[in-house]
Amino acid sequence: MSVEHSMQSSTIVDVLEKILDKGVVIAGDITVGIADVELLTIKIRLIVASVDKAKEIGMDWWETDPYLSSKAVGNDTKALEEENKRLQERLEALEKKMDTNRLNSTEFNY
Repeated sequence: MSVEHSMQSSTIVDVLEKILDKGVVIAGDITVGIADVELLTIKIRLIVASVDKAKEIGMDWWETDPYLSSKAVGNDTKALEEENKRLQERLEALEKKMDTNRLNSTEFNY
């Protein structure tokens, strides 16, 4: 009895390397309904790829997610500080306007 080996055998490492190099997309939708009335739709999208391939196709959300990247916290903090500054400026402008209106209305109450 002789054992023959296929010349095109692929190991799990070869398969994973090809998948990560090219990427795989799995997509599906789940719809829940009663009596032809759609109650819930869940869209599932799964992409399996290497980090380099994901970045190449424009997917880098993990870099800006504060739960996954310490760098993202700095970006969020900066954005929050800028928004806080704008809101403070608006508040000051509104308070000045209210003070001006209050002064104008008291002038005519003699």
